[in-house]
Amino acid sequence: MTIKCSKCHFDNPETQKFCGECGTQLPSHRDIRPEVTETLQAPVKELTTGSTFAGRYQVIEELGKGGMGRVYKVFDTRIKEKVALKLIKPEVASDHETIERFSNELKFARKIIHKNVGRMYDLNEEAGTHYITMEYVSGQDLRGLIRQSGQLAVGTALSIAGQVCQGLTEAHNQGVIHRDLKPSNIMIDTDGQARIMDFGIARSISAKGITGARVMIGTPEYMSPEQVEGKDVDQRSDIYSLGIILYEMLTGHAPFEGDTPFAVGIKQKSEIPKDPRELNAQIPQNLSRLVLRCLEKEKEKRFQSAEEVRKELEKIQEGIPTAERPIPKRKTVTLKPVTVTLSPKKLALPAIVVALVAVAAVIWFVFIKKEAPLPPGEKRSIAVISFENQTGDKAYDYLQKAIPNLLISSLEQSKYLRVATWERMHDLLRQMGKEDVETIDMDVGFELCRMDGVGAIVLGSFIKARNMFATDVKVLDVAHQADAQKR
Repeated sequence: MTIKCSKCHFDNPETQKFCGECGTQLPSHRDIRPEVTETLQAPVKELTTGSTFAGRYQVIEELGKGGMGRVYKVFDTRIKEKVALKLIKPEVASDHETIERFSNELKFARKIIHKNVGRMYDLNEEAGTHYITMEYVSGQDLRGLIRQSGQLAVGTALSIAGQVCQGLTEAHNQGVIHRDLKPSNIMIDTDGQARIMDFGIARSISAKGITGARVMIGTPEYMSPEQVEGKDVDQRSDIYSLGIILYEMLTGHAPFEGDTPFAVGIKQKSEIPKDPRELNAQIPQNLSRLVLRCLEKEKEKRFQSAEEVRKELEKIQEGIPTAERPIPKRKTVTLKPVTVTLSPKKLALPAIVVALVAVAAVIWFVFIKKEAPLPPGEKRSIAVISFENQTGDKAYDYLQKAIPNLLISSLEQSKYLRVATWERMHDLLRQMGKEDVETIDMDVGFELCRMDGVGAIVLGSFIKARNMFATDVKVLDVAHQADAQKR
């Protein structure tokens, strides 16, 4: 028989009086009653696409992972909506006192209701696994946007930073600071709005948080000097992190980089950041001064509120003659209807073949030529789903797959495209438990593309008038599904 330590959960021999791992006094085996013995279950560390978690969350895809755990996009079958679900790492959730404080802090984060803040929902437990649910925001995180662009236009950076300031102002007014503000925690949604995500480790300014004195929490590249030292933080720590984010948006680089978190932390405490204008001459001088003021080592020298920063950003933006739009939304590519003349016989498909070769050429020109170039050897991913039969005659249902098959064959000839095969799509359907699906409609198609990391989707329909067939073909950006469905 072994005795489990109540603090660190280490298994000790029954003859031992103190835990061999942490030294905590152990109860005598006589004091352990069988009726309260629990069956231990290993906490879940990750979820698989297509599985169901906690009896209600259908896992669609993994969105990312960080210091606290993995984040998934799931469908909540109880409320019939997509939400984000974060599995908290077992090593983070192992201490009951930490989880209790965590739960209390989430109560503060839930009070934040603002267009520039992603909503936090609940902290729950399932079979020993703690998890947080929060609002799912479709779009691209700021880190991806910076990597894609190298550095953002000044007007775009100003707009994003201004929106982040608005969200922070609301949070700070509610007595909540973020403490882990970074580009990967800022989403740019399908309407081009910046949304601050993951207030899961936020802590009340006026109440004790989950970390004690001298404990560092956050991401070193975006941490304030006081965070590095494990000191108490306030809203000015978020302002410091915002300064780093703005620096990175404008230059493509964080001001402090190093081989180890410790090296970066030392620089946050002691190194003076390089003037961002040295890396990007397009940055106005007053904007450079604003960034450097946010990055002051002493918090008393920084801006004292997010609202103060926002007002200064607004003044700078007014001084730019032709300020860029915040985030230009990627347009849905719609190909003009293709009209094909067919003989009355169903076997007369050559005309469709000729037409679809032309369609494939247009897709290649619009989708490939007008997009930013990819690194050598990489291909853009695209999927073709079932075409909708709008003829009213079930005799033409065979074209729902025949047309996409022909289009897939044409697109596969391009050396720039990776085309998802029907076999791959049906493999994904089986993973979703939808192996009986015959035709893949738009909603299912988008879900499959997200599961497989496909960037664009081709869909269409066909109608018949006498001996004429008209085929309407569209290419949609998978990342902007919500926007596409509004059109």
